[in-house]
Amino acid sequence: MNRADHFLIGGLDSAVSLPLDKRALRLGVILCAACLGLSLFALGWGTLTLTFNDVVQALFGNAQGQIQVVVTQWRLPRITAAVILGAALGVSGAIFQSLLRNPLGSPDVVGFNTGAYSGALLVIAVFQGGYYETAAGALSGGLATALVVYALAWRKGSAPGFRLIIVGIAVSALLNAFNTWLMISASLQTAMSAALWGAGSLNGVTWSKVSPSLIFCLLAIAAAVPMQRRIRLLAMGDDAAQALGVPVNRSRLALMLLAVSLTAAATAATGPISFIALAAPQITRRLLGANDVSLLNAAWMGALLLLAADQIAHHLFAPSQLPVGVVTISVGGVYLAWLLINDSPRKTS
Repeated sequence: MNRADHFLIGGLDSAVSLPLDKRALRLGVILCAACLGLSLFALGWGTLTLTFNDVVQALFGNAQGQIQVVVTQWRLPRITAAVILGAALGVSGAIFQSLLRNPLGSPDVVGFNTGAYSGALLVIAVFQGGYYETAAGALSGGLATALVVYALAWRKGSAPGFRLIIVGIAVSALLNAFNTWLMISASLQTAMSAALWGAGSLNGVTWSKVSPSLIFCLLAIAAAVPMQRRIRLLAMGDDAAQALGVPVNRSRLALMLLAVSLTAAATAATGPISFIALAAPQITRRLLGANDVSLLNAAWMGALLLLAADQIAHHLFAPSQLPVGVVTISVGGVYLAWLLINDSPRKTS
């Protein structure tokens, strides 16, 4: 490690060790500033257009009654949810792509999003559960899917990354079939409710609905960031990580459960939102020109992507509002096609 290019938080031999590259730190500051600027702009943009001064006064509790309600009770919960849930998806994608050593190894491609959706759909269609029951179903479905995929991928004392991806895609296909059966078996009203939730939306978000998921995501991100060094060692390969004293299988399982929890918590709050977890680490990695990516930068990039996508969904066809999942899956599909073409063997040969 070149000390002129890095800061180190913690010690090389301690459990908590966080090396920070100066270039990565600069990118993090830029992404943080972009998130803050876009958030302030979004707080003032809408049917009732507000000035910067109005927004600042409302944030400090000094605005008139109507402006105070619009900023702090209508717009701020949505923007806060977009930032924190986008960060959660970015961190989740960075962990998975590092562990699996594959740019396609994100939770929405491997199928953990589908597992969370299956859990929520089961609660909606079979038990007619409310918002919190649906959120609990999504969290349980995501975690159960991760455990099943890990168990099926286990072979001769380990679960290799490529095998995890293949097994995850197969389990995702089975869950998609199960979800389709649930939808066609449900009543029309239930199927419409499930389809609306399945589109992934931040419309109508309130503090009371999303606070549990936001608190959980913040705690999980805080737990994941200090494990950056262990993730980098695991990304070097199982043999190299084991030689450097990392308990490979235990660490991989713990990090996978942490990453799945982040994805499932975001899904529980808003419904499945695709491609943020896939794109955020990749864009950050390409901006830095590095092989690995810091979790903090992936978090800021995920927050910026989801916040921008939600503003497009909110205002592009105003007064109608699109689910943000429609925007991310449309833009993400183009990005995935570009990624596959750009990284194809014909291009690299």
